[in-house]
Amino acid sequence: MTEQNFLSHQFEASRDHLRAVAYRMLGSRAEVDDAVQEAWLRVSRYDMSDVTNLRGWLTTVVARICLDMLRARKSRREGPMGPHVPEPIDETREREVEMADSVGAALLVVLQTLQPAERLAFVLHDMFAVPFEEIAPIVGRSVDASRQLASRARRRVQGAPVPDANLSHQRRIVDVFLKASREGDFEGLLAVLDPDVVFRADQAAVRLGTLAEIRGADAVAQLYKGRAQAARTALVDGEMGVAVVLGGQLRIVLRVTFDGDRIAAIEAVADAEEITAMEVEVLER
Repeated sequence: MTEQNFLSHQFEASRDHLRAVAYRMLGSRAEVDDAVQEAWLRVSRYDMSDVTNLRGWLTTVVARICLDMLRARKSRREGPMGPHVPEPIDETREREVEMADSVGAALLVVLQTLQPAERLAFVLHDMFAVPFEEIAPIVGRSVDASRQLASRARRRVQGAPVPDANLSHQRRIVDVFLKASREGDFEGLLAVLDPDVVFRADQAAVRLGTLAEIRGADAVAQLYKGRAQAARTALVDGEMGVAVVLGGQLRIVLRVTFDGDRIAAIEAVADAEEITAMEVEVLER
């Protein structure tokens, strides 16, 4: 058996599993088939010699494709009026009936209300036991931030409201951080930064002149001292963060991870396409 035939055989053996992942992500039969087909096109061109867990690797490939499709769907704002309702499964196709029954229409409707990254983190971790260490690179966030995404999604799926008090508390932390930054208050910055805080930037942000990664409260405080004049506290995909608006345009988004009363991580995103796919609400001072 040639390597290509072996890969084809293994892919077919995982097809039902991959379709199940895609259906929980997309809720659309046509998009499920498109996602799985796109996954095959990608893996058929890939050197598989360094892949040790093929099923897990295929799962992450399909998840990435579905995340891109969800973000594209969200940025286009296309589809029927009102919430997107998952398509019913053709009852003549037994495997698809089983797939739909195993999820439940009500759950799929709730999943459709989640932000794309929240949905992916919840589906992969809670439904398919993918560890957060593998989810984090897919959504482009830290492990802790990915865990927060799944936790937030889990509360919504279970019908529990996301605690407004927690968001209010986090807003106060961000407000203090930005005030200290604008005023050049180094000690004030240290007061809200975890000693082991990590700052990371995407390639677009690096091109604007920042480092890809900075570690430690002193270094991160030095980075932000005397800055943030154009920064505003914002909700980023439902999470507390920062929006940098220049010339009336959203140029940089900071995703913020909290640990108690302090900021544990900051991720700077300047990639225009990724920012477009986000839901950012600048909060009034």
